[in-house]
Amino acid sequence: MNRRNILWSAASALGAALGASSAKAATEAGASNKLKVVYHLSDAEKVNFVLGNIQNHIDGVGGPEHVTIALVIHGPALKAFHAAQANPDISKRVGDFSKDGVELAACGNTMKAQNVALKDLLPGFVSAEKGGVVRLAELQSQGYLYLRP
Repeated sequence: MNRRNILWSAASALGAALGASSAKAATEAGASNKLKVVYHLSDAEKVNFVLGNIQNHIDGVGGPEHVTIALVIHGPALKAFHAAQANPDISKRVGDFSKDGVELAACGNTMKAQNVALKDLLPGFVSAEKGGVVRLAELQSQGYLYLRP
């Protein structure tokens, strides 16, 4: 065997070993770390669209056990989640998301501006007391991917 063939064989073997190692690492990382995503909602006209995106996301990954999702709501969109005026479809979706472990965060500043307390929102909400944009930044610093449909 000449030097060129020996060198080629060694390079090929090294490449195959590195490729297998990378594939194994990617598979192990994917199995142990769920994707974390935060959805940002402030536009009232996008409420149903964003809720649909979240459901499609959950369905697309094979169920809520395969993804960690947070929804941060502020501004005019929060009115759609006031318990007294929420439509039945939104109420059902929020209830399902809450059961699936989706964090539903309402901006504390928006709650004050709209003169609502946590008890006035649909069940399952938590207050982002420092503000919705602060909560978005906190989640992003924790590795959440940011989506604003």
